[in-house]
Amino acid sequence: MSEKPVVLVTGASQGIGRAAALIMARAGWHVIATARSEKALISLDDEILAISGENATIVPLDLKDGPGVDRLGGAIYSRFGKLDGLIHCAARIGDLGPLHHATPREAQNIVDTNLTATYRLIASMNDLLAAAPYARAVFLSSSVAREPRANWGLYAATKAGLEAMVLCWAAEQSLNNIVATILNPGGVATPMRRKAYPGEDQTTLPAPSDLSSCILELMSPKRTKTQNGEIVNFRDTKHFAAWQEIQSA
Repeated sequence: MSEKPVVLVTGASQGIGRAAALIMARAGWHVIATARSEKALISLDDEILAISGENATIVPLDLKDGPGVDRLGGAIYSRFGKLDGLIHCAARIGDLGPLHHATPREAQNIVDTNLTATYRLIASMNDLLAAAPYARAVFLSSSVAREPRANWGLYAATKAGLEAMVLCWAAEQSLNNIVATILNPGGVATPMRRKAYPGEDQTTLPAPSDLSSCILELMSPKRTKTQNGEIVNFRDTKHFAAWQEIQSA
C-alpha cells in the first residue's frame, strides 16, 4: 500500500484532467489516472515519474463500461484499502446543435459518459472514500447546467443531472468525512472547448494548469464539512483573479 494519499482522476489524458493529475502528483499524492487513451496515459505516467519519483497507476478505461468501473473500485480496495480523493473530469460534449438533430446513439453516449458514469463512480468509490480520514471529491460541471442555452441540450441536461446527483450524495455524508465539491471551470483552453468554439482565440483563456491551485485547495483536508456540497465557479475565486493579474502585467 502507498503511504501517500491516493487520488483517482478521470479524464486524465488531456485538458483539466491531465493538469489535475500532475498537480496532485506534485503535491505528494499517488495518482490513479484513468482515460480511454492508453498512449496518453503512458505519456502522463512518464511526466508524473519525473515529478514525483513514483509511477502513477494508469487504468485505460472507458467510463461507459459500468462493470469496468466496478472492477476499478475492487482493484483500488485490494491495493490501497481506501481512496483519499476523486477528481472526476471525464465528459463528452457531443456535436452541438438543435436537440432534435441528435441521433439516439449520440444522445446515449453523452448520457452514459456524463451522467451514468458519475453514478457508477460514486457507487463504486463511496465506501473507499468513506474509509479515508479526510476524503475529498471534485466533480467538474459547466455553467450550462444552470443557464441552459440553444444547441447545448444534451450536454446541459447531463451536467444538470450530475450536479443534482452530486449534491444529493453530498447531503448523505453526515456520518463520514467526505467533502464533495462541484467545480465550474468556465472557459478554459481545452480540446473540448476548441470543439465547442472552433474560431475562438484560446490564448485569451486560462490554460488547464491555471486551475491547479484551485484544485489543490478543493482537495485540501482543511476544507470543512460546512463546505460539503458547494458549487465553486473558478472565475469567482482568488485563483482566477491571480491569473488575470498575471495577464494584465
